[in-house]
Amino acid sequence: MRRAIQTAAVASVLAAAAGSAAAEPPSFANNRADEDWSALRDPANRTGAAWERFKFIPLDATGESYLTLGTDLRLRFERYADNFDSPKPDETYGWARVMPYADLHLGSNLRVFGQMLGAFADRSALTEGPVDETGAELLQGFTEVSAPAGAGELSVRGGRQMVAYGSERLIGLRFGPNVPLSVDGVRTRLELGDWTADAFAYRPVANELGDFNDRSDRSRKVFGLYATRALPEINPKSGLDLYWIGYERQDASFDSGVADERRHTFGTRFFGWLDGWSWNHEAMLQLGSFGREKILAWSVATETRYTFSNVPLRPFVELKANIISGDGGPGGRLGTFNALFPKGKYFGEIGLVGPANLVNLHPVIGVSLGSGWSLSGAAVFYWRQSLEDGVYGNPGNLIRPSAGSHARYVGTQGEVVLGWEATQNVTLETSYALFDPGRFLRETGSGKTVHFAGGEIQFRY
Repeated sequence: MRRAIQTAAVASVLAAAAGSAAAEPPSFANNRADEDWSALRDPANRTGAAWERFKFIPLDATGESYLTLGTDLRLRFERYADNFDSPKPDETYGWARVMPYADLHLGSNLRVFGQMLGAFADRSALTEGPVDETGAELLQGFTEVSAPAGAGELSVRGGRQMVAYGSERLIGLRFGPNVPLSVDGVRTRLELGDWTADAFAYRPVANELGDFNDRSDRSRKVFGLYATRALPEINPKSGLDLYWIGYERQDASFDSGVADERRHTFGTRFFGWLDGWSWNHEAMLQLGSFGREKILAWSVATETRYTFSNVPLRPFVELKANIISGDGGPGGRLGTFNALFPKGKYFGEIGLVGPANLVNLHPVIGVSLGSGWSLSGAAVFYWRQSLEDGVYGNPGNLIRPSAGSHARYVGTQGEVVLGWEATQNVTLETSYALFDPGRFLRETGSGKTVHFAGGEIQFRY
């Protein structure tokens, strides 16, 4: 089965590379449900690419009802050496992922979307987890009904979905690992002028080995309101987010203990670009309860970039900086920030440290090499925000308790990424990264420098 998927993926990639389109059709998205190919109703918007015929298949004379078909295929390898989180072994492993979908529009007010997932891995039983392999599963399957609402539009979507809000600091697709995140639930959306507002209630899907056995995680749920206002007075890609996200989890585990968790996140995000500058700044406050303790946690996250548009290779420099609260010790209040369902590989390709109890600086530089090639390099410096709390992984799991250490510095990370967009359908990427443990990790366990290498080929249509 795995070999068949890999063979099909390579064959599709080579076929797409042999004939690229002469012009640019609408772009692809990591969440294929976000794509809108209705512009192809007008023949003037078509490019003549062979694969484009599958993006708009009219089902009536007017084209108001139509079908879109497509798929994602990805082959990826990764290697870790000298992992500080013992007893994980050194290993080189492969991931194979295929995600075909069908998007049916029955007139302008009814939509049915379905997407399958085949996710397979070849790695050690000591390290393989639910983000590596889940067999064949339903990734998305929802129905959406929409109708005019005054001067705007109201839509209701129910079923299994992939969901991302903002820059995926709290609710993301988990697209980088092999198994993306799905949720089961309902979303109601109102689009009115420059505003888009969602009300939602979801349970995450718990991924298991084996085919067609993934179910809603009954121990966790997330619900809330998320509103975005476009700021055309700055430019069409600038905006302001305002949100409240509720979260409940049974038997949550932090350095201070295990208990039921009820948490409310209140946040705002300001993002956009202007005259070469781009920014993505977010502030979050969390309140709630953890067993008998109260929760008071917070985070401030910033990304600021400048691109030298008129310079050869269009170089850019960027600084990301985060302050993410940790706990002050057992008893009193829980101060550990919970990032809920963040994007995968939150701080880079190596993906060892997650967004809890951290202060970090993350400078990035990059260039466009032409012909679809790009090159970037980054360094990340990590400190513990609280000396009474440990270090956590990307999904929020405790990977190293505080153990009484008074050391603040966690480690230094460096990485370089080379990418190539061969065609609109085919992308390739390779990366190398290392993580040098700081004093805290050396005092509380293994202090080896971790080396990571990764590479992938992806095909979409």
